[in-house]
Amino acid sequence: MADEVPNLAESKLTALVVDDNYVNQSMHHKLLDRLGIENDVVCNGQEAVDVHCSGRNYDLILMDMDMPVMNGIQATKRLREMGIESKIAGVTTRAKEEEMQEFMEAGLNDFQEKPLTISKLLSILHKLDFYVHT
Repeated sequence: MADEVPNLAESKLTALVVDDNYVNQSMHHKLLDRLGIENDVVCNGQEAVDVHCSGRNYDLILMDMDMPVMNGIQATKRLREMGIESKIAGVTTRAKEEEMQEFMEAGLNDFQEKPLTISKLLSILHKLDFYVHT
């Protein structure tokens, strides 16, 4: 099963990675690439809001919680206030119950703990009703 990575290029899915950590950015970008999902990377929540203000839209946003300038909770709330309907999955290492509740209430569709793996990413895609043919 580990070798059976679906290629979703034909689905034309797009994703935005929002994370201030270069290692996480690179890892998430490569996972999405491996699945054939076109993706962009930004360093904080404000950049995620700005890229949407410039007219870009994504099917999926992988949102870190702890970032400078604007954190994931603030960014998720702001994107939802702007009417952004992208599926937003929170991706973080910090999982205190009250913080996770606040993050979910901000408008998340799903949550996965870091580090993301192909199976965790596929789980997000399945849960969020993206058609994934494995």
